[in-house]
Amino acid sequence: MNEIPSKLEGMQFDLYDLELSLKPLGYTIGGNWDYDHGYFDYKFNDEDSYQFVRLPFRAIEGQLDSPGCKVVLGRPFVLSHRYQEGLDDHAMIGNFSASINQFSEPVDPDASLSGDSVHIGKNIVQKLEETLL
Repeated sequence: MNEIPSKLEGMQFDLYDLELSLKPLGYTIGGNWDYDHGYFDYKFNDEDSYQFVRLPFRAIEGQLDSPGCKVVLGRPFVLSHRYQEGLDDHAMIGNFSASINQFSEPVDPDASLSGDSVHIGKNIVQKLEETLL
């Protein structure tokens, strides 16, 4: 993980408006959200690992699943997840468990990043700043 200092840190937005601005750029709300915090993810590589620019946010007024929620942005960072190829050797067998455990465990959930990936991440954050500021 590499943090990328940004002018967006500490800025406040209506979550709905923020999502409307970020979705056309390719951002999605990541699966690791709770009622008081979450992340917008921008995937820019998925060749040998998944690499994201992740923009953290936390609720300062309301809850994330409520209309009118206000959020404050944290420091963006670049993150890489390396997954094993093929089937997960720890997956359980059976119809019910297969419907739940269908994804491979990450080999390295915080894989190292190349200088190119960090540079790409900085450019993505710069475009994000241009959009939101």
